[in-house]
Amino acid sequence: MKLVPWRRQDSDFFFKPLADFRQEFDRLFDRFFDRELVEADGGFTPKIELSEDEKSYTVKAELPGLEEKDVDVSLEDNVLTIKGEKKEEKEEKKGKNAYYRETRYGSFFRQIPLRQQVQEDKVKAKFKKGILTLDLPKKEVTKSKSIKINVE
Repeated sequence: MKLVPWRRQDSDFFFKPLADFRQEFDRLFDRFFDRELVEADGGFTPKIELSEDEKSYTVKAELPGLEEKDVDVSLEDNVLTIKGEKKEEKEEKKGKNAYYRETRYGSFFRQIPLRQQVQEDKVKAKFKKGILTLDLPKKEVTKSKSIKINVE
């Protein structure tokens, strides 16, 4: 007679709840760290791309479905602020039983702190195909000047 270890037919019986918990936890983490989190006011957070070189900052913001009149850009105390509102277009669907929407509507607000002072009078902004591009030239960093002390 040969001994065979007993194994339950459903091998996931004991581990399935743990696997389900792990999957749900991973989904929760993914949603939490997603840049398109829905804010409390029902709005959305536009994705931002920031690049920097020795002369300037370049900021690109994805604002699909918006026009330049819907966006306000300001610079104060070395903080770039991009805000606006994506208005919902009301549309009645007659004869449809189901409706699914992933598009977010509402106001948004992004602030980007900049490490170096910017020449406010030379900032350039353009808006094309839902992409806001800002060119922010940096101010020249003044080098410290040595002051000679006279002894009397």
